[in-house]
This record gives sequence, structure tokens and C-alpha cells, in this order.
Amino acid sequence: MADKLVFLVRAMLTLWLLTVGSLLMLVSAILTGFQAPRLYRETIGANLGRLALRILGIDMRVLGPVPDGSRQVVYVSNHTSTLDVFALISLGLPNTRFFLSGFLRKLLPMGLIGYLIGNFWTVPQSFPEKRRIIFMNAERVLRRTGESVYLSPEGERIVTGEIGHFNKGSFHLATMLRAPIVPIYIRIPREINPGKGLHSRPGTIEVFFREPVETASWRVEDLEHNRDRVRELFVDWHDQLRTPEAAQ
Repeated sequence: MADKLVFLVRAMLTLWLLTVGSLLMLVSAILTGFQAPRLYRETIGANLGRLALRILGIDMRVLGPVPDGSRQVVYVSNHTSTLDVFALISLGLPNTRFFLSGFLRKLLPMGLIGYLIGNFWTVPQSFPEKRRIIFMNAERVLRRTGESVYLSPEGERIVTGEIGHFNKGSFHLATMLRAPIVPIYIRIPREINPGKGLHSRPGTIEVFFREPVETASWRVEDLEHNRDRVRELFVDWHDQLRTPEAAQ
């Protein structure tokens, strides 16, 4: 009973934080004429993510070479938890937009925050034509702005303890932009991971960065090969970082 009460209080505080934060972000956007997306993402949004993790009792450690934003990159990561969204936003990745599920757009205040920070909203794999249009539009925007972008190639939360299937969208985008891929691995201990739910427990999560994978020589014809090569990198990485508990 006490555990459920703590969860309810944390959930309500998180919702309150996101609501207030989205309104603060909206006021800031109005005052800046909607022309300061990096302020909304890297300052307001990042602090919202950090405060949300703190409310949930989550500490976060960042390890590895974090890009400084001097060039356009495509960030990709594994996706095992609802906590991933807060963790990624809290990083304040420099000059970076996000691909997120269109489902979140329907949930205020997430929809408002996503609109203000310039998210690209995705649809399920069962709508290939809509996805093609979304990625074509994203490529045009990113080519024009020179911004970086984050995507999850798994496309959904994978709660099996393994690396899931990788979709091709991230790698097609990187190929067309000639932008290096920066791999991110998010390690969340099983005992605190809410998976597809919301009931997380206090603990520490770790976010690892690896050196960029260069794509200047990539061709569209080799898309599946390059996708599989990056997925294999994640599989090996996952095995190296797997905790003893996860291996049981």
C-alpha cells in the first residue's frame, strides 16, 4: 500500500512538473518569437528531464565522449524503458531534435513540449507511406538547419533484455545527410526499470556514448548492411555491459 502511495505521489509531482514546465517553455517561446529552440531544448527541457528523474528517485551517470555540437550527427540508442525519454531530454544534446512516437503528441503537456522543441512525430511501421513522408520532411529540415537528431532504431521499448530489431529509418537518414552516427547505450537495472509501464523504483541509470560511426562513404544500396553492422555493435556492447543479474 505504501509503495503504491509513493508511486502515486511521484507520478502526480512529475505531471505537475511537466505541466508547469511546458507553460514556462511556452512563455519563453512567445517572448523569443519562437526563434530560440536551443533554449527550449537544452536549458528548459534538459532541466525538466533532470527534475523529473529526481522526483522519480533516479540518478543518472553519463560516460564516454559526448559530442560538443560542432557538427551534425545522428544519435541512436537502445530503448528499454519509459525512463529513456526523461534521460535523453535531460542530456541537453547540443542543437538536437528528437523523433518520438506520435502517441505522445496526444498527451498534454508532452505534446506542447514536443511541439516547442521541434520534435518529429512518428507513426507505427504499419503506415509505411506516412513514415516515408515524415522522414523525407525531416531530411529537408535537418539539411536546411544543420541540426543533429535522435532516433531509436528499435522503434519501441524492448523489454526482453536483448537488443531488438533495427528499423532502417535512422540509417537512411544518416546516409542521406552524410552525418556520423553516435551510438548511445542506456543501462537501466532490471529492478528499477518500469519497462512499458510507469512504476519505476529509485536507483541509478547509466548513459554510455561511443565514438561516432562515420557515414561519408555509405550508399543507399548498402543500407541494410550498414544497419546490421551498427546493430551488431549494439549487441556486442550490450553483452559487454550486461550486469550479472541481467544475465541470469
